[in-house]
Amino acid sequence: MAAEERSRPMLEGTPHLADWLETAGCAIAFSTYEAHRLFFLGLGEDGRLKAHERIVQRCQGLCVDRAALWVGGQSHLWRFANTLRPSDRTPSGADRLYVPRLGYMIGDVDIHDIAVGHDGVPIFVNTRFSCLSVPDADQGFRPVWKPAFISALRNEDRCHLNGLALGEDGRPMFTTALGRCDVIEGWRERRTDGGVLIDVPSGEVACTGLSMPHSPRWHRGRLWLLNSGTGELGTVDRNGRFEPACFCPGFARGLAFHGKWAVVGLSRPRGDHGTLSALPLEAALNRAGVSAQCGLAVVDTDSGTVAHMLWLHHTVNELYDVAILPGVRRAEAVGLLDARALAEAVTTPTDVPN
Repeated sequence: MAAEERSRPMLEGTPHLADWLETAGCAIAFSTYEAHRLFFLGLGEDGRLKAHERIVQRCQGLCVDRAALWVGGQSHLWRFANTLRPSDRTPSGADRLYVPRLGYMIGDVDIHDIAVGHDGVPIFVNTRFSCLSVPDADQGFRPVWKPAFISALRNEDRCHLNGLALGEDGRPMFTTALGRCDVIEGWRERRTDGGVLIDVPSGEVACTGLSMPHSPRWHRGRLWLLNSGTGELGTVDRNGRFEPACFCPGFARGLAFHGKWAVVGLSRPRGDHGTLSALPLEAALNRAGVSAQCGLAVVDTDSGTVAHMLWLHHTVNELYDVAILPGVRRAEAVGLLDARALAEAVTTPTDVPN
């Protein structure tokens, strides 16, 4: 890494990103499996951007469940619970402290998106086995759905199932996959246009011709997703057409909503894969006169414009997921490797049963 890159701050926001967080009344969590980090972005007491990070091996999917945060790791599905009362603060001033209280040893199945329905049970995309699964205390995971074109559940990442959207009823509604394939890692042959959106209840493919789609989300009566290979945030209509709403300057992956605002995770291309020449994104970046960025884009979905950006200038090149923490100014977490902090993370009960 060049010395001039190291001399820059790792994180830098556009001038009014801090103001947006203040007005929106939220903090942001985002993950990177490349650097094994869970990040929190919020505001310090001076109103400036303040970041906090913790190590989670191969950190990918995130899901906010009221005051808790589910986090997917290399072999575990973790539930971090907030241990602060509304008036409490950490020594450094954070108003939310996440402590790992529950962990399921799932195994290395490449957990991607996570969601929690009305029943409180987490459901996750089991990418290696091409299915949706729930944790199982004895077996690690229990498959609950697979695409109709997958003939058998094998540890082969046949279609690179990755994204999950719940409907308003709290049940799985849509998933995304990078290819309609039924052989080991067959999706790699058609990264440019082989991506699909799948309707979970019917099992039908609802949209085809996508380029490495990720992060489907049902929001305000519309299905949104990231067409990552083109760098576009957009919607899918009832006829199965993808309608771009905004171009984001990077490989878009990770999507969360807060009212009319969408927060999109962006990644730079992987060093071991060379350029983005196999994807339409490279030409789109060239037309825009920019290189692929790593960071967060805050999009006004009413106008389809990027209103604010957070850049990660070095150390991290790829993000996976983004989560909005509503009503939080600044969040921190107790690390999984911090034995002393974990030992001291004791919550005093307020009531003693008779």
